[in-house]
Amino acid sequence: MSDASSIFIAEDDATIRTILELALSGAEYGNVRSFARGDDALDAIRRDRPDLVLLDVMLPGMDGFAIARRIRETPELSATRILMVTARTEPEDIVRGLEAGADDYVTKPFDRRVLLARVKAVLRRSLPVTEGVDFDGLVIDEPNRLAKLDGTPLKMSAGEFGLLVKLVAHRGRILARSSDERTIDVQIANLRKKLGRWSDHIETIRGVGYRVG
Repeated sequence: MSDASSIFIAEDDATIRTILELALSGAEYGNVRSFARGDDALDAIRRDRPDLVLLDVMLPGMDGFAIARRIRETPELSATRILMVTARTEPEDIVRGLEAGADDYVTKPFDRRVLLARVKAVLRRSLPVTEGVDFDGLVIDEPNRLAKLDGTPLKMSAGEFGLLVKLVAHRGRILARSSDERTIDVQIANLRKKLGRWSDHIETIRGVGYRVG
């Protein structure tokens, strides 16, 4: 059965574009479209609101970082996921892509199986509501700045609570940190202690940041 998810590809290299199209079609994603120019891709994204965009960085017309920012600045595209697929492998580039709004980052050359696993993972993520939703025993009441785990209130600082809300509200998306930012590391360490078993949901992305999965 074909997956109904709509996936757009923005990639100027015709060979890689074809490889991506064949990989996605072979995995039975039935609604796949590709674009060689960044500006053409953004126009189509704004018009048709795909579920996922596979986004190269170096594109004619508009680069991938700019496209990611435009997507994230558009409320109507809040549900559109972004998977960057690029040859730029420096940590600074990865952080820049994540800060621009990418949900995940795959570097070239890529393994087809890894790429499809990332696509599947990104597509199944949803942004959970942080008010009253039970997320494996964790319930967050953001307006009243309260959090409970298995019915027990959690004691945490305002900074720790704000960080937890951000991580949960953007479940699956990496929260990037700069190389010299130590505050977030301390807050994450404190959260893990206070969250006990639930801390297994907080994943460290080495050299990049953190995410909740």
